[in-house]
Amino acid sequence: MTKKILTLRRGATAGTRSERRVREILHIAREVFAEKGFEKATTSEMAQRLGVSEATIFTYFGSKRELCMEVIKGWYEGMNKDLEQEVPLITGIRAQLHFVIRKHLKYLLEEGTGLCSLVLSEGRNIDEEFMSLIADLKRQYTAPFMHALAVARDSGQIRSDIPLRLMRDMVYGSMEHILWGRIVTNHAVDIDLVANQLSDVLWSALISPDRSVERLMQFRSEVADALQRIKEE
Repeated sequence: MTKKILTLRRGATAGTRSERRVREILHIAREVFAEKGFEKATTSEMAQRLGVSEATIFTYFGSKRELCMEVIKGWYEGMNKDLEQEVPLITGIRAQLHFVIRKHLKYLLEEGTGLCSLVLSEGRNIDEEFMSLIADLKRQYTAPFMHALAVARDSGQIRSDIPLRLMRDMVYGSMEHILWGRIVTNHAVDIDLVANQLSDVLWSALISPDRSVERLMQFRSEVADALQRIKEE
């Protein structure tokens, strides 16, 4: 079971009012971190935007690092919920692959380069505890697609000679490269076009060789049938 990432600091009162305050802090923190990145973001600016004292923020969060982690955790949880619910409803690994790619690109890029940069850069933080927490979140985040890959492999739809983890890394690693390119160049990305192109490339690498031969034979048969009909006409 994935361990709980963060908890409210001791002394934070329970109840609806406290929960509402936490949501307000996280909302503003997400805005500030997205706009300025971790290093330049300050809890004093967050407090100013909220119209509260800085001490109020530290009633609920022990540090700026903890607050940043909770923001990133919220991003993952939002995606996790969508993937867990929607991926099993999609028929076929090819369609599932496209859905996961488009969803991931859309979710990050539509938030703007700020949050995109925050999630990617903080995910590479060298702090051991922080890295462990990020790893837990990523495992949970990729679990629905990993399950879909396992089912597809067992049914012969995709290759059995490539480890599932490598397949996963091919998919998410490719998307991370695209996202970093967006951050560095600030060039707009056509999400639908890129999702289609990346899905095609990755699918050609994942598809079972036996299925590739089968599809080629089917294509040749269809061409032969079409040529025969032309001759008859």
